[in-house]
Amino acid sequence: MQISLHKPIIHERLAITMAVKMLRGGGVVGYPTEAVWGLGCDPNNKKALLRLLSIKGRSPSKGLILVADSIEQFAPYLKGLSDSSIKNLRQTWPGPTTWVVPDNGCAHDLVRGNHETVALRVSAHPIVSRLCAGFGGPIVSTSANYSGDRPPLWPWQLQRQMGEYLDCIVSGNLGSSKKPTEIRDLMSGEILRTAS
Repeated sequence: MQISLHKPIIHERLAITMAVKMLRGGGVVGYPTEAVWGLGCDPNNKKALLRLLSIKGRSPSKGLILVADSIEQFAPYLKGLSDSSIKNLRQTWPGPTTWVVPDNGCAHDLVRGNHETVALRVSAHPIVSRLCAGFGGPIVSTSANYSGDRPPLWPWQLQRQMGEYLDCIVSGNLGSSKKPTEIRDLMSGEILRTAS
């Protein structure tokens, strides 16, 4: 099912409401992000996580990124961090920086993967922000491609490649980034993936 946001505001709200309903029901949805089309699901729903990984053909050992509408939505994941660490996060959020932070036991095993960390980003993309706000917390954000393939840049590409496996696709525009978001380690400051 394709959900379009290119309609009057009431339809836009309905589109987000429908996508949020799918997420809460354990569904997997496609949506635009800062640079590429993404797939999302409830990060605490094992069945949804397994389904998303299966759709992508992604190894559970790799872990998944979570996105949120605000740093407050990540509060459970940030317990135990120092004030200076929280300050570092606030300086780049919302924005295209994903931070890898120590897992305090909050992240699902399938989100963490074979790591002792969890990857988090407060997105500035309006559709991502509205999805998380409507859902009431972070959602999974992973590129909408089969493992090893290039991610789609247009909704019709996502529909053609994965549409039959998704509960809905929220159409809209990608952000201005040309590369996937930068990933940095909060504890060391090391850049794990550059956006340039």
